[in-house]
Amino acid sequence: MSKTHRNPLPTVDIIIEVKGGIVLIERKNPPYGWAIPGGFVDYGESVEDCAVREAREETGLNIRLKDLLYVYSRPDRDPRHHTLTTVFIATADGQPVAGDDAKAAGVFHDRMLPAPLVFDHAEILVDYFQCLDGADRRTVFQNHF
Repeated sequence: MSKTHRNPLPTVDIIIEVKGGIVLIERKNPPYGWAIPGGFVDYGESVEDCAVREAREETGLNIRLKDLLYVYSRPDRDPRHHTLTTVFIATADGQPVAGDDAKAAGVFHDRMLPAPLVFDHAEILVDYFQCLDGADRRTVFQNHF
């Protein structure tokens, strides 16, 4: 008797720091709303290469990976599938231009984020801004354990 194996789908999200704030995209496809740029890892692709590719496709920016924020894997984080995301922090020069499955792209800061934010991206950005403000990473991510 054969069993069907179902595994979470690997994704990446990239918090791109540019002059004036961070880059977010407005999604063309459901779920609609604003999101951290990112997408699904292709077979044979590393998460690092995926982050660079997705950032370029969705924002037109050539990024430099700077740090790893965290891996988010709560089964309900994406209403379409069980996904897990590796979230990178990156830097880039210039301004984003929407591409691929992005309807729009913009630069925002923590006191002026667009709404609605989709998936668990509001939670991810709270964690990011806490770390950016100097909070101890162990304390920030302890609530995920």
